[in-house]
Amino acid sequence: MRIGIDAMGSDFSPRNEIGGTVLAYDYFSKDSQSNIELSLYGDETEIKNIAKKYNYNIAQFQCVHSSQQVEMTDDPLEILKTKPDSSLYRGLEDLKNGKIDAFLSAGNTGAMLAISTVLLGRINGVSRPTIATLMPTASQKPTILLDVGATIDHRTRFLYEFAIMGSIYAQFALNIPEPRIGLLNIGEESSKGTDEVREAYKMLENSNLNFIGNIEGNDILMGKADVIVCDGFVGNVILKFTEGFVSFLKAKLKSYGSSNLMNKFKLAMSAPTIKNIFKELDYEEYGGVPILGVNGISIVGHGKSSPLAIKNMIARAKELVDNNLTKKIEDSIILNTINP
Repeated sequence: MRIGIDAMGSDFSPRNEIGGTVLAYDYFSKDSQSNIELSLYGDETEIKNIAKKYNYNIAQFQCVHSSQQVEMTDDPLEILKTKPDSSLYRGLEDLKNGKIDAFLSAGNTGAMLAISTVLLGRINGVSRPTIATLMPTASQKPTILLDVGATIDHRTRFLYEFAIMGSIYAQFALNIPEPRIGLLNIGEESSKGTDEVREAYKMLENSNLNFIGNIEGNDILMGKADVIVCDGFVGNVILKFTEGFVSFLKAKLKSYGSSNLMNKFKLAMSAPTIKNIFKELDYEEYGGVPILGVNGISIVGHGKSSPLAIKNMIARAKELVDNNLTKKIEDSIILNTINP
C-alpha cells in the first residue's frame, strides 16, 4: 500500500508531517503483515533540512519534490490554474494516476476538496462530495457528522446522499453493521424544517438505511444517532463550536484550579478522569477525515495537526483503502437510488 503525505500544508509544516510519518512507519513496522510505503510531497531540500535538524530518519521514505506550496489563504479554484506544482496538487495527481493509493493533507481544506473533486472526479451517482467528522458523545462511541463544510447548499438530494455515504463510513469506522441515521432538525416531527429537509426525511424514510428520524441539537453529543446529517453551513458551525468549547472548558478548569489551593487539590485528585475525558475530545485521536464521494481516498486534517494526528491520519487512510471505501459507497449509492 502506498500513501502520500502533503508535507507542506499545515501550520507547522514540514516538521509535524515528517514526525507523524516517522511515527506511522515505526507503528506499521511492528506488524510483519503490513506492507506500506510512505511518500512525502513537498520541497525536498526543506524536508531533508528539517529532518536533519530534528534527527528524523527519512531514508525509508520517498520524497516527491514540488516547487510550489498551497497556503491557507489561497483560493481553492485559483490553485488549479496557478499552483500545479504544489505538493497538494502533485499528490492528488499521483492518486488519480494510480501511483499512490491514498493522499492526505493537513493544509487548505477547501483546496483539498476542490482539487480532489476536479482531479479524481465524483463517484458514480454522487451529486456532491462531503466531508465527515467524528464527534465525541456520552456513549462509548463517537458519532459521524456530515457535512461539516464541503457545501452550504442543502438540497434534498445532497442530504440523502450524505446519509448513504455516512452510513457506509460508519460501518467500519465505528464497526456498526447498521448505523442509526439521524437528520438534524429543529424538532423531532417530520413536519419541521425547511422544504428540503422535509423532503429528505421522506426519502430517508423510504430507503434501505436505518433511519431513526429527526434529531435536535441537544441530541448530538448524547450519541442518539451514529450518523447525523446536515448541510455544511450548520455542520461547520457545530464543529467549530465543539472545538471552541473544549478550549473554553480547559480555560475554566485552569482558572478554577488557580483560584485557591483547595481547588487545585481537587483538580489534582480528579486529573486522571479529566485527562481521559479530554482525550476523547481531542481531534488528534481521530486523525483526519475523508472527503466522501470522490474517486479516491483523500484525507484532510486539522491545520494544527501534531505528529500524533498525522500518524493517525495515515492509519485512517490505510483503513479506508483496506476497506475499499470508494467501491462500497458507489455500490450503496446505486442500491439506494431514488429520484427525488
